This record gives sequence, structure tokens and C-alpha cells, in this order.
Amino acid sequence: MIVGIVDDATFPPWHASLEPVIPAHQHETFRRRGGQPFPAELITAARKELDEFVHILEAEGVTVRRPEPVAQRTPYATRDWTSTGLYAAMPRDCLLVVGEDVIECPMAWRSRYYETLAYRPLLKEYFRSGARWSAGPKPELTDEQYDLTWTEPAEGMPTRLIVTEFEPTFDAADFLRLGRDIVAQKSNVTNEFGIDWLRRHLGDRYRIHVLEFDDTHPMHIDATLAPLAPGKLLVHPERVSKVPAIFKGWDVMRAPRPVIPDSHPLYLTSKWINMNVLMLDENRVVVERGDEPMISAMKEWGFTPIPCSFRNFNSFGGSFHCATLDVRRSGGLDSYLDHPG
Repeated sequence: MIVGIVDDATFPPWHASLEPVIPAHQHETFRRRGGQPFPAELITAARKELDEFVHILEAEGVTVRRPEPVAQRTPYATRDWTSTGLYAAMPRDCLLVVGEDVIECPMAWRSRYYETLAYRPLLKEYFRSGARWSAGPKPELTDEQYDLTWTEPAEGMPTRLIVTEFEPTFDAADFLRLGRDIVAQKSNVTNEFGIDWLRRHLGDRYRIHVLEFDDTHPMHIDATLAPLAPGKLLVHPERVSKVPAIFKGWDVMRAPRPVIPDSHPLYLTSKWINMNVLMLDENRVVVERGDEPMISAMKEWGFTPIPCSFRNFNSFGGSFHCATLDVRRSGGLDSYLDHPG
């Protein structure tokens, strides 16, 4: 399993693609601090939590690998735009592992254009060990990739996405893998073109199911829907008003409300990042140490919670699922979903 790092984490330069997904109260912070480092004390605290997390994983029998630090504030440019980087904290966003294939994702944020460079040494090693190493088409990320007329949709209006269908883009975190099935959503970083590219790339061995939720600002599916074990599904109580038909017969738990204090800074996500737990197998689940409601809910549902402090890491826009990428797991390739007709 790869676990990310927060070294040199940097506010991305402000761009239209950020507006639909960055919490509104943080817009001014991003506009003002683009290209500057995140607070040093927060990076230090998050790094300590990551070290604790790695120690827990290794004690549970997980082999942990880490990306290489990359200078995130070094500017880079294409023919059309310039940017600085973000971080190498969330391997779940930029790399998608499906079977033996490790896929570099064509991400929609300019600040994440070179994010997979931090993982290159690992990708080379995996390839030499027999993995298939693929990459989605590298997008130009010109202005045509974005709906620059985007505005906040009025209440009751349909969701409007910032990414267009100019070229394929997707983040791996908009896909959930369940054996032979992959659950996906279109979002402000993942377009239909990107989903079609992935479907054709993977071929008939895997089935991609595109779902829609009650989310006016979609980006990354793993704080909306979380299959925890065969037949057990954790859902966002507000975004999932109706459980998708493919999960017919599954036990469903609506996530308890998060307990993250209002005073705690969340730069890139809502408090519902508390749903972003990590399953080590069908029983063991890593949960934020201070999230007593989630710990209790997991115990009542028959799981074995493993508490880990991660609140400071949450500030960077993710939790345990985002911060990890399971590259090798034991077990077979099974089918878990209902396929009517």
C-alpha cells in the first residue's frame, strides 16, 4: 500500500476549476496564498499523523511504500499556462489500480499536472515486477477544458460541472473498485470522455457503472459512497437519497454526522471527510481517533475499528482512503453487485 506525504504541500494558484469544489469560505485564502506553502505547523502535525498511520498499518501486516518528495513550488509551464504544484498526499487521486494495471490519471487541475512524478520510482519498480503501467491521454488543460461561464447553481437547479468534454480527464478517486465492477461518477474533475476512455482501456473484463447523487459540487466519490465489505455499504445521508439499484440486497448504513469542530481548518473538503475510512479487510477498519460516533457505528455493524489520529491531515482534503493506494491485495476477482437483465 502506498501512503502519501505532505512534504512541501502548497496552495495551488487560483483557477476557475477550483471554484466549484473549494469550500466557499476558503476561496479568498486560495486566491491570496496561491503558490505559497500550507502553514508549516499544520504540515508538521499532519506528518506526525501519517507516521502514526504507517506504524499502525505495518503493525497490522501491511507493506507500506511512500512517494518521493517533489519541490511543489517550482513553477512549470506548457505553451498555454503556468502553474505550481499541490502535494503528493493523496495517491488515491492520481493513480488507479485495476487488477495488474497501474494507471496514471489525466487530472483536470493544472496544479496536479505532474503529481505522479513523486510516484515514478515506485511505478518503475512495479513495472519491473510484472505490473502493467498505463497512462491516460495527457490533457492540454487549455481554457477549452473548462466552462469559464460557470456560476453557483440556484437552489433546485441541476448540477453544473466545470469540466467540459474537450479532452478526457478523470481523478482515480471518482472510481470505486469492487471485484469485477467499478462504480464511477461524473464530477468537476471527471468527465464522460474520461470515463469512456477508461471503459475502453479496461475492456470487457470489468464493468463500469456511472451513478449520480444529490451533490451540487461533486468531486471524488469516496466521501459519498463507501462499500466496506461484501453486502455492506456506507452512504452520505444527504447526498444518497436513494440507494443505487446495483446495491440491491445490501445492508446500508447512513454515516453518522461528523464531529470535526468548526474551528478546525478544512481547506479542500467538507466535514463529511469522516466517511473516508480505510478497510484493511472485511473486518478491520481505520477510523479517525476522535470520531467516536463513527467508531461506535462501526462496532455496532460488526467491524473492528482501528483508531488513528488524522484530524490535521484532514485539513489537506482527505482522510485514510484518500491518503492510501492499495497496490496488492490477497483474494480473487469476484462479482458483488446486482446486474438486472
